[in-house]
This record gives sequence, structure tokens and C-alpha cells, in this order.
Amino acid sequence: MKIVLVKPEIPHNTGAIGRTCVALDLELILIKPLGFSIDDTSVARAGTRYWKYVNISQYEDWNDFINTRKPPKEDIFLFEEIGQTSFYDAPYTKNSYLIFGSESTGLPQDILAETPDRIFALPMKNSKVKSLNLSNAATAAVYQALKLHW
Repeated sequence: MKIVLVKPEIPHNTGAIGRTCVALDLELILIKPLGFSIDDTSVARAGTRYWKYVNISQYEDWNDFINTRKPPKEDIFLFEEIGQTSFYDAPYTKNSYLIFGSESTGLPQDILAETPDRIFALPMKNSKVKSLNLSNAATAAVYQALKLHW
């Protein structure tokens, strides 16, 4: 299982997600452009002493990722608040790619349009909240996905 961040902007979120990846022995995939340098001390600070253990792969853009990794459609899980299916009902696989967009804009529309049946949402009871913090959403999703494969 892997966590994929498409154009992440906030180093602290990526650092926290990296720490979760170390804890669960998962790969962290970053799709450029990044809003920071992964050598940035703020990324390392959020990942604390674990950042050096993060298994990171980087790709120049979404097409580079898709063409290089060639993830099967059934392993792609896009997370957006517009998802019609709850992340509780997603058919996660052991090889799932849990994919999240940037903090300010989410996943690009062209990515969502490629596989509209692979968009999932984290349920929220209060409509005043549009979305969750990226690191919180990624952590919640990965633990739910691992529930079936732990």
C-alpha cells in the first residue's frame, strides 16, 4: 500500500504523512511540483527523527507517475470531498495507491475525470467543514484501508 500526494503545498503535512508511512512501512509517493523542498527543515521537523527513514519516490508530474508505475485501475483510490462513495466502502487492495491532492485545490479535475468511479470521500457530519487537514485525511484513510489487510 502507498500514499500518493499530488502537488502537496505544506511541508508539515507531508512530514506528518511521512511519519505515518514509516510507522506502517508504506511508500510515500510525491508528484511534483511540490510547494517546498523535501530537504526543508520544516518537513523534517514534522516527521521528527523519522524523516530519514521515509521511503520516498518522486515523479515530475501525474503522467510520469502513471506511465512509470502503471497502477491498475482497481488499485487507484482518489480522495476528494466530492466522492460519492464513502472511504468505509472502498474495496482496498494490498497494493492500493491512496491518492490525495494539494491542500488548497485538491486533486486536479483531469485526474478526477480519468477515473470518476475511483473517487472516495471521508464522511463528515457537519456541512460547515469542507475538507479535513491533508495529514489527518491520509492517516484516517490508510488505517481504514489497512483494516482489511493488517
